[in-house]
This record gives sequence, C-alpha cells and structure tokens, in this order.
Amino acid sequence: MTIQVILYTRKDCKLCHQAKTDLAALHGEIPHELVEVDIDMDADLVAVYGERVPVIQAGPFTLEPPFDRRKLRMTLGAARDNQLERLQYEGDTYEKKVQRRQIITGADKFTYFFSKHYLLLLNIFLLLYVGLPFLAPVLMKAGYPDLARPIYSLYGTTCHKFAFRSWFLFGEQPAYPRDAAGIEGWRTYGEVSGNNEYNLWEAREYNGELSEDGYQVGYKVPFCQRDVAIWGAMFLFGVLFALTGRKIPPLPMLIWFIVGILPLGLDGGTQLISQTGLFSWLPYRESTPFLRTLTGFLFGFTTAWFGFPVLEETFEETRQILAVKRARVTSRREFHTG
Repeated sequence: MTIQVILYTRKDCKLCHQAKTDLAALHGEIPHELVEVDIDMDADLVAVYGERVPVIQAGPFTLEPPFDRRKLRMTLGAARDNQLERLQYEGDTYEKKVQRRQIITGADKFTYFFSKHYLLLLNIFLLLYVGLPFLAPVLMKAGYPDLARPIYSLYGTTCHKFAFRSWFLFGEQPAYPRDAAGIEGWRTYGEVSGNNEYNLWEAREYNGELSEDGYQVGYKVPFCQRDVAIWGAMFLFGVLFALTGRKIPPLPMLIWFIVGILPLGLDGGTQLISQTGLFSWLPYRESTPFLRTLTGFLFGFTTAWFGFPVLEETFEETRQILAVKRARVTSRREFHTG
C-alpha cells in the first residue's frame, strides 16, 4: 500500500534537500508518493509555513523541523498504519474522502474567491445600503416620484423612517424634530407637516412637501438618522481597513461596550422607556439629531472595528487552508503529468 507524502519546500533550502534524500531512502521500506510543494508559489502558503520549511505532511500527521530520518520513519509508519485502519473500518467511504481531497471543487473556488474579496464586496454592500436612501429625495426633487416610491417602501422594511427622526434634503432645515426635542430655532415636524407628532403611522408615511404656509420642507431620506450614522460609520471603517491592508487589530470588547454600545443604549433606551410612561420618575425625553448621529456613529464604527478584523482572521485561515489544498492538488497533478 502506498501513502501520499507532501513535502512543503522552497528553493535553496538545504534542510529541504536533506528531507527529500531521507524520504527517498525510506521509499523501499515505506512506499509512498512524494508530492513537492514550493511555498513561494503563493503568498498564503508563505504565511502558513514561512521559515518553518521543510514541512512534511503524511495523512493526519505533520512533521516540522528539526527532524531526522528516525522521526521521519516513525511519521510515515504512523501514516501508513492510520490509512490501513481507516480502510479497514471505513472502506469505500474513506476512499471517496481521499478522492475529494485530490480535486478542487466549485465550492472550494467560490470560498477562496470570497475569502479574498469579501471586504470589497462588503464595502460595496454598505455603500449601496447607506447611499440608496439618499437617492429617493433626489428623485422626488427631480420629479420622478414613481421611481422614488419603491425606495421608500424598501427601507420601510428595515427602518421605522419616522419623519421626525430622519434627514431631509432640499429643504430649509436638514431635519424636523419633535417639539419635545427642544431644539431652539428649528421648526418642528408637527409645524411643517400639520400632523399629530405622536401619530407614528403618519410620521412614517410623511415624505415631505410644501407646508401650508409655503415653507419648503424638502424630501425625507427613508433611513433614520441613527441608522444612517451606524451604517455610514461601518462603511467608513471598512474603507480605512482596506486602505491599511487589513492590518488594524480588533478593538477590545470592553472598549466596544463602553464607547459603542453603552452610549447608544443610554440615548435610545432612556428615550424609549421615558415615552412608555411606565416610570413616572423618568422625565419624558426625545433625543436630538446630533445625539442620534453621534451615538449611531460610535456604535457603527466600533462594531466594525471589533468585527472586521475578526472576520479577516477567519477568512485568512480559510484562504490558507484552501491555498494549501490548491497547491497540493496542482503539484500532484504536475507530478503525474510531468
């Protein structure tokens, strides 16, 4: 029975040459198929093995330097015994597993592509997700309400889009908060719309128009101020992460909680609880556009800072595993055809 032995090597490596010589000397004792993989063919392979070559992989066993012919013999013998045992107990199932390891599947190709380009794809998604709502008021201003309505409807499934907590474009104010927000010098949502400020359905459906006194309200962005800040901040960090070569380390969880989660929870939580009327000692409060934007930005930026580097570590491991498989399959194919 012949086992497969993978030798990860690189040019001008004296230890690699010695390992190859020892493998040749052991071939008669423990028959094996030797496949050499030059790690310099792929940056991901260099990241995996670096200066550790030569590395020998035989079945489930990996041997790294320093090792001599005795250790090599023990490793090959263990790999042979493992293969015999698995063939005995798993039969055809094991052989099929071995065969699958010798081919690059469509799933392997897709996973490797996604692991290399996930950040670009994620940044494109974030840009579209936070940018598309701003197209709706532009279309309204340009006189294409039929094109804007689907955008308003789409974001109604992901956001409350209350007019008193949203941005407006092409109006005399960037926002029209509730009177309870207490922003001096700003006209309120109730004043410009004529609606009851506490009718949430009307606030959700109000997209902006001229007020009764001819005041130009502008057109609503169908994504609330907090959500714009959250997703916009995540996109901003995604761009910074890409520009730095994905080298930013993850934000510690404690800092994420203190800087990102806690302010958002306090601002949104106290607003929500105070408006339920369940606690008479808690005064009624309505957050402001500034606070919603600030807390949303802090949450989005720190969440991305915490999560994107973790994603990169995961995808880096995936790339390395698939790079090893791809190099092994390619080298084995070249071995058999060469």
